[in-house]
Amino acid sequence: MRARHVAGAVAVMAVLGTSACSAGSPAGPPSSVASPAPSGSAPPRDRLRGGLLTQAQLPPGFRLLTAEVNSTTTAAPHAPASTVTIASMPCSELGVDSFMTAHARPVEDVAVGLEQVPDDDGWFGQEALDRYAPGRAAEVMADIRGAAQRCPSYATALDGDTTVQESLSVTAADVPADDSLVLRIASALPGDPDPYVSERAFVREGDVILMVQKTVAQKPRSGVEAVLPAAVAAYRAATAN
Repeated sequence: MRARHVAGAVAVMAVLGTSACSAGSPAGPPSSVASPAPSGSAPPRDRLRGGLLTQAQLPPGFRLLTAEVNSTTTAAPHAPASTVTIASMPCSELGVDSFMTAHARPVEDVAVGLEQVPDDDGWFGQEALDRYAPGRAAEVMADIRGAAQRCPSYATALDGDTTVQESLSVTAADVPADDSLVLRIASALPGDPDPYVSERAFVREGDVILMVQKTVAQKPRSGVEAVLPAAVAAYRAATAN
């Protein structure tokens, strides 16, 4: 992560496994970002990639962080799939941005990094699209909701005998969709009165789960809702053709 993040935030992100900065290669000019693929003639992955936000579709003040859209949410080859399901994974895994590809492997997944300019608010994250086999996306959403409901609070151990207290809340995303939820994780470091908050919105459209993630920040002025409606609109526009 960037040097502007304080050491405490870096420690929290290391624990949570947050890696939105790995959503793609270093930032490049908006013109270098791939345009949505034409419908019908493009390979399936290109069609899924075409549902990601473009620079023109982002709200004012935001930009794409990457010069090209990666084919995975982790910007690296997938590790072997875990035999542990989302329904039974440890609570701390809810803060790891790759938990879906590890515990509920999609058929396809694409992602792009996002940031706010100027970035004094620390808005930094990514958008991802995960496509599942018919009916599987609904099961994954139910598993995520169930995991969040059993983990309203938990502790995560850091190196050096430091413990981070985590509090998790679940709400519905304010967008039209087949299903939606927003996870907010507040991480309290010892001796720091202000928790670090990370957010992740999940929106299901048929067999695709759209995710917008915002990395940890203290006293954030805006959350995933700053980008989520535009992301849903962009995906719907791409799949309506």
